[in-house]
Amino acid sequence: MLKFLSRVRIEFNALDPRTASCMEFLAQCNARKAKESNPACQVAVKRRTDDHPPQITVTFVNGVEEKFDATSTSAQTIRNMILEKGQLLETEQMFREAGEAWPVIIPEEELRQPAPGIKPRKAEEKKQ
Repeated sequence: MLKFLSRVRIEFNALDPRTASCMEFLAQCNARKAKESNPACQVAVKRRTDDHPPQITVTFVNGVEEKFDATSTSAQTIRNMILEKGQLLETEQMFREAGEAWPVIIPEEELRQPAPGIKPRKAEEKKQ
């Protein structure tokens, strides 16, 4: 998960009962496997003393920052969102390294073509 991030900032009040998601996410960030995936990722914890809701802010390696309300979003959901966006970043990087345009725009006529190896169905087969 950390391999897609350059920075993680976790903010919470330790006395707030809504900190479970922050604590779980912090534990995931501090896991050996996560740290080994990107040792350069900065993980910062800000302990608050006010009523500000628990919040997790992540900065992706491309500079995009995203904030998550940790009171209503589970640590696993945040992790999954990071992994999904990270996979999109990897795909984008692969295309750019190959000299291809991003995003990939597929012409409408190509979308309508049958896939190779698949026999198009006849009109009467489609009705059944």
